[in-house]
Amino acid sequence: MTRRRVFENTEAQDAYQSDMKRIVFFRRKVRHYFPELLMIRPGRRLYGCLMIVAFFFLLAKFALLSSFPDFNMSREIGFRTRVEDESTITNNVVIEQQNLPGLTEILPPDSFQTPGIWKQPDSSSYYKCIDPSPKERSTIGAATNGYILVHANGGLNQMKTGISDMVAVAKIMNATLVLPSLDHRSFWTDPSEFKDIFNVENFIEVLKDDINIVKSLPQQLEAVKPHTKAPVSWSKPRYYRGEILTLLKKHQVIKFTHTDARLTNNGVASSIQKLRCHAMYEALRFTTKIEDLAKKLVKRLKNDSNQYIALHLRYEKDMLAFTGCDHNLSKAEAEELRNLRYNVQHWKEKKIDGKEKRLQGLCPMTPREVAVFLEAIGYPFDTKIYIVAGKIYGQDGIRPLEVKYPNVFSHFNLATEEELEPFKHCQNQLAALDYIVALESDVFVYTYDGNMAKAVQGHRRFEGFRKTINPDKQSFVKLIDKLDKGLITWESFSPKVKRIHKDRIGAPYPRLAGISSRHEENFYANPFPGCICDKSSEVLTQAKSGLTR
Repeated sequence: MTRRRVFENTEAQDAYQSDMKRIVFFRRKVRHYFPELLMIRPGRRLYGCLMIVAFFFLLAKFALLSSFPDFNMSREIGFRTRVEDESTITNNVVIEQQNLPGLTEILPPDSFQTPGIWKQPDSSSYYKCIDPSPKERSTIGAATNGYILVHANGGLNQMKTGISDMVAVAKIMNATLVLPSLDHRSFWTDPSEFKDIFNVENFIEVLKDDINIVKSLPQQLEAVKPHTKAPVSWSKPRYYRGEILTLLKKHQVIKFTHTDARLTNNGVASSIQKLRCHAMYEALRFTTKIEDLAKKLVKRLKNDSNQYIALHLRYEKDMLAFTGCDHNLSKAEAEELRNLRYNVQHWKEKKIDGKEKRLQGLCPMTPREVAVFLEAIGYPFDTKIYIVAGKIYGQDGIRPLEVKYPNVFSHFNLATEEELEPFKHCQNQLAALDYIVALESDVFVYTYDGNMAKAVQGHRRFEGFRKTINPDKQSFVKLIDKLDKGLITWESFSPKVKRIHKDRIGAPYPRLAGISSRHEENFYANPFPGCICDKSSEVLTQAKSGLTR
């Protein structure tokens, strides 16, 4: 690395020239008296020569130090970093010694990157495997057992995973699926219909060999009152083949009022698991309007192969009210969240200790915590960050993150007003935009394990285990609290954060089971095994099979 030192102090230059004149003057004096020195006795002559050498050495030292007036202070003064020209997306990083503007070093952004921060996990032996095997292939039944009406509840990603499960349920019962209706009463009150978010023709075409899908009930059944039912959460396939199929055959039409988490994560036939992924990742494509704008946003972020982080910063009003987390908020803001929580009837937990929940790692990270986290991991301050979220709550909003990382973007400032006009008041369509930008990002970081985080990280695994950072919030909160209290230095803090998250980057591992479906890893967050296969394990299985023959 080259260093450019700039003389900005003319007095320093004058001092340097003055010292050089003194050196020339003394050289002349020495030449004048040199013959007389030869007449002195050898001992005194040697002593005199040593004195002259020492004198010249001191002169040279003072001349050198005067030319670099700040050199002797550089070790005692720390360095600070700042990003120059915050209006641009790519910046040079300038290192200055505090209070010493005369000594400046200009370095490219890459000089401050921790090695490997953009490196993707090793997934070379893994591949998608959702095509049914010859044994799993089955034709659609000639006669349907009935029709399923589906009301997908929740936000975009909750509805998306729920519809994928309903596709699997229709297959299990040999039923016909009527195009789903969407939730308009959730927190966002989005009026969008299925056709406004998803590509209807693609949905029907992709699944035509798996299940029958119709846009509406046949005319002879329009007058039939459907049997209303909320399926039991995390049910096994036998529940649908038994109790629900009996009801379907009896009533001909059944309406599911809820679709979220209505099928268990594990203990499901391989063909059904593959169908869930087929529906989630291939059939449920967004509309052309949404996909086209999302591609433009990704292109603007990439800007000639630049890299960016998609940050799911779920520090939003509804999530903070639901979780009871109010760290760094004012008393008035905390009270507003509390009132919202008590006013939403279907939120069961009302009295919540927000401080304890944060210490347990169950709260969304604050914008300031995220900024410190990214810095500790090693991402430079000129890193481009796309916010995958709505409006950030609190009087400070996103500012604590922008103070450290000025290149913060969202669909609000990356798209034009004209481009966003068709999506006005349609939060689920905007969430679909964010979903695609997050999917295509170089690194995805999520600060709360909600429905968006689960859906995006699972899709990124399906697409080749793209780097996804899952912060260990319980450990991080303890560390940052120590840092804020002065109990730990940054030099100790940063390596600890890096070490904790070394293996939390979305690398392949089998889906984690639990004591119950509710307490195990979500299928759509990690579709391995089920929709992703491992070549190395297949080779090992074949080798063992060959040995036993």
